[in-house]
Amino acid sequence: MSGDLRSQPEAWAAFLAGAALFNAGQWWEAHEVWEVPWAQADGERRHFLQALILLAAALHKRWHHGSTTHRNLYKADAYLARLPGVYVGVDLSMLRAEMWAALHDPDLRPQVVSRPPDSAD
Repeated sequence: MSGDLRSQPEAWAAFLAGAALFNAGQWWEAHEVWEVPWAQADGERRHFLQALILLAAALHKRWHHGSTTHRNLYKADAYLARLPGVYVGVDLSMLRAEMWAALHDPDLRPQVVSRPPDSAD
């Protein structure tokens, strides 16, 4: 499959739905929504969705089960490292920093926000 998630309407809709759940702190639900397009994705799309699924799982395990391990964050980092710094409008460096902070502070909620491409792109 060619193109990123934005070129696939069903996958893009699932990404946005999962992002809304993730941003609201409904990490397990976001994880479930993202698994649908992940199962059919390849290449960068698959790496991106796998990272999001792992990030959602990390937060869910931390704040719903009390896990203090960060194994899922480290796994997600390995997938994110394969992607450009911004993917489908998501600033991955900022997301990684927000995730690390949120694993240590229950009041923080990292946000998955896709910004439209610059008109100069």
